[in-house]
Amino acid sequence: MSARLRTLIAALFFVVVCLSGMAKENPDYTAALPPFRIADNLYYVGSRDLAAYLVTTPAGNILINANLESSPPLIRASVEKLGFSWKNTKILLNGQAHSDHMGGAAQVIRETRAQDMVMDGDADVVSSGGRKDFAFGTDGLTTYPPARVDRVLHDGDTVLLGGVTLTAHRTAGHTRGCTTWTLRAHIASDPAGRLRDVVIVGGWRALSQYQIVGTPGHPASYPGINEDFEKTFATLRALPCDIFLGAHGVYFDLLPKLKRMPTEGEAAFVDPKGYAEAVNAAQADFEKTVAAQRAKK
Repeated sequence: MSARLRTLIAALFFVVVCLSGMAKENPDYTAALPPFRIADNLYYVGSRDLAAYLVTTPAGNILINANLESSPPLIRASVEKLGFSWKNTKILLNGQAHSDHMGGAAQVIRETRAQDMVMDGDADVVSSGGRKDFAFGTDGLTTYPPARVDRVLHDGDTVLLGGVTLTAHRTAGHTRGCTTWTLRAHIASDPAGRLRDVVIVGGWRALSQYQIVGTPGHPASYPGINEDFEKTFATLRALPCDIFLGAHGVYFDLLPKLKRMPTEGEAAFVDPKGYAEAVNAAQADFEKTVAAQRAKK
């Protein structure tokens, strides 16, 4: 096993530990990180680990992920530090309906009047403040202020604003409506007109409390969860990816790549190999979970 693959597996395990023990919140969830441009009109406005992205357009801006209930002031400060108006946020998108990604949605919507667009399967979770999550009541899944949903998305739907197109890919399992976003963007070191494929992974892990394989007395966490995960990995593997991003910084080595930006610029985030390795590592971990649960039958 390569050193890089071992690092990816360790990072994925770290995310699971953090999610299954929110009471001991990871300090990187709330630690501020100076905002920066990733590519063209795509900016990072999240914390040291909870990722949030701003996509700017002539018709207003799109925010991806509202993060914790306490996160909107941090995200707003990052948006404004970049020189953009918070109230010019026209659309709010998300990668998953857990409290560490949608806890701040109600406040963002209230302050900006953005239209909230959520994938089918997560929409009712968001509008219930997490209470309709299939794993509600299990360790680590906390509730959050309910947020209205203005548009329910479906797999393959597009979100258009000011000439920019984002595509929603349902990559379910981690949540029933977990969403991976794709778009195309230009980086400064590339020739004019060349566009890179950007992938923002919503989530790909089975939390420790998830039952993937139904066993006597322990039904699957929801019908079809195993099939959803399998489809998710097939979908992710098929997506063209140049710039690899995700809902957590540890998914895509945010901090190490950020350290390389002074010498490499935006090209530091061009990482198709890392994307492929991360998908493979997540699937391998999922398959180990399934095998362990089947062994208990």
